[in-house]
Amino acid sequence: MQSDALITFSADQAEAYDRVAADLFGMGIDLDAGGLTPMAEGKNSVLAVVGKAGSGKTMLLASLYRALKGAGVDIVSGDFEGRRRKDRRTLAVLAPTNKAASVLRLRGVPATTIHRILYTPVYDPQYEKIAEWLAGQAPRPAVEGLTELALDRAFAFYSQVPSIPGALAAAGLRGSDFIQGWKRREEPLDVGFVDESSMLDQKALDDLREIFPTLVLFGDPAQLAPVGNSGEMVFDKLGDSRKLVLHRIHRQAEDNPILDLAHALADDEIGFGDFEAMVQNASRRDDRVIWAERVDSDLMARSPVLVWRNVTRIKLIQAFRAGHGCPEFELMPGEPLICDGIELPLKHRKKRIDLEARGLIKGAQVIYLGPGSRPGFAKLHVVGAEDPQMSAASIIKIEKPGEEEPFIPSAANMGAAFLHGAAVTIHKAQGSQWEDVQVFAPDLYAAAMAGRSEAGMPLWKRLAYVAITRAEKRLHWVVRSSLARPKRGLTVEDLRASPVLTLLDQAAQD
Repeated sequence: MQSDALITFSADQAEAYDRVAADLFGMGIDLDAGGLTPMAEGKNSVLAVVGKAGSGKTMLLASLYRALKGAGVDIVSGDFEGRRRKDRRTLAVLAPTNKAASVLRLRGVPATTIHRILYTPVYDPQYEKIAEWLAGQAPRPAVEGLTELALDRAFAFYSQVPSIPGALAAAGLRGSDFIQGWKRREEPLDVGFVDESSMLDQKALDDLREIFPTLVLFGDPAQLAPVGNSGEMVFDKLGDSRKLVLHRIHRQAEDNPILDLAHALADDEIGFGDFEAMVQNASRRDDRVIWAERVDSDLMARSPVLVWRNVTRIKLIQAFRAGHGCPEFELMPGEPLICDGIELPLKHRKKRIDLEARGLIKGAQVIYLGPGSRPGFAKLHVVGAEDPQMSAASIIKIEKPGEEEPFIPSAANMGAAFLHGAAVTIHKAQGSQWEDVQVFAPDLYAAAMAGRSEAGMPLWKRLAYVAITRAEKRLHWVVRSSLARPKRGLTVEDLRASPVLTLLDQAAQD
């Protein structure tokens, strides 16, 4: 096993690392000696590294990424793909959501979404020269309209953050200057690491296996399975020899009261009342756990309240809007949204690709910035996307309690569809994390009283585990069905870091 002076693996992590390294060796990548041989035709491999929160899956993924990069494997990030060589070996690190990918990027791993890797950007030829230079595939170019200082800024940015669009933006370019469109990936890649793989269904796994001969899935078996999967994760179908289980909770997580609560749910003897008492006791000892009498309406603007029932979600959204004084039939800048998919006919496939490649995939968290310059368009900030701000044809729906049809404050004839995002179901929250997470405990109590189970575990415990592990820093356990008045107004000032890019979606007029 390749040593790393900064990391000490537990026994199960070391065993998992060695097993993945051995699998890669069989596919022509030697992590110990740094040797690479061309990818062999017809060989394929799927491994899964599974463990609960705090077991070190992300640390292991990051260590394997660094080892692959050190061995000479090229990293495919989704924003630029260099020239093909017969002897080239590649790695792509993927996640199902923008937010999950952004969590990895903050830890130094250049992750992208699964959807983004299915499409590749088509660069303007003169700006493609800059991309090739930054990627180490060509000499420094001379580009009309760009000064040497602008190229220096691009190089300095790329040296710190390996993002081609970010580097070109540092040179003073906009996405619409250098990306002419998107095309479906035509040829397979090589090695794929997939984080949050508990969210994958069988079709998604099959699609990935068509692209990646070598797949390593990283997932949490205690999460909620995808809807329609009968409580089963895709890695459950792998044989025991293809699953590497991390049992030990890593030392960095041992003093984390949030993870302590999550792992306590595995005790068969603990009922809902016992667990709430544990939450309350934890809140007295540690300010990372907060016993909340009411929902904090200010937090809802950036991190949604997590609920079980749709009826609860809709009521909380209405209370949030009323508390912030939002007009009934229009949105205010700063209101959160959730992408509910793309409503475009097949003939507008290119427009769909444009929207999805920018991060507007189903489940994406979005902040409304204001109306666009054309009817039916909205300016949006896609949370966690590498290029977050855009303008797009939008269909925004806000549901009301007891009403079958939502009202639509903003609508193009077709485009990206959105629901309000001040509250979301725990199922939809999978793959995302927020610094502060509010869990609506009355809903979990209702799930406990319903007596339902999933994959042999009480449903309320699975819901609680997923909801709790969405919290990066603080867990707010909300015990009453009431909402605190906002202490500050809605704002978008915290999102003004990058310019708004325009998506010229002609579908609204065609």
